[in-house]
Amino acid sequence: MSIMSTVAVLIVAAVHIAISVVEIFFWENPLVYQRLDFTAEIASKVAPIVQNAGLYNSFIAAGLIWGAFAKSNSLEIRVFFLVCVIIAGVFGALTLKWTTLVLQTLPAFVALAVVWLAHSRLKFQGL
Repeated sequence: MSIMSTVAVLIVAAVHIAISVVEIFFWENPLVYQRLDFTAEIASKVAPIVQNAGLYNSFIAAGLIWGAFAKSNSLEIRVFFLVCVIIAGVFGALTLKWTTLVLQTLPAFVALAVVWLAHSRLKFQGL
């Protein structure tokens, strides 16, 4: 895979690391939960659910990092985890805020396109 596609995948992984850190450790900070229009009371009630989502986001980041550095099956690993991010981003946009499309889905979609183009170029060159 090309360096550009690896960097694109790692950028999406970094986004998910940031999301997971915020969800796991900083959810009950007013600067965080108020961005999603939650009150302190509701934010406190849903904190375990948000922390659980943060754990899932860390698994997504781990999978993306694995795909970025895998010696075999890197295309399949990258595509799988990037598609997972895209689906989660669309779902988040429908259920939370539309900005999820910009923050989560768009970078994953761009990375998927870069990965696919890099793979197609290598395949075309017979490598």
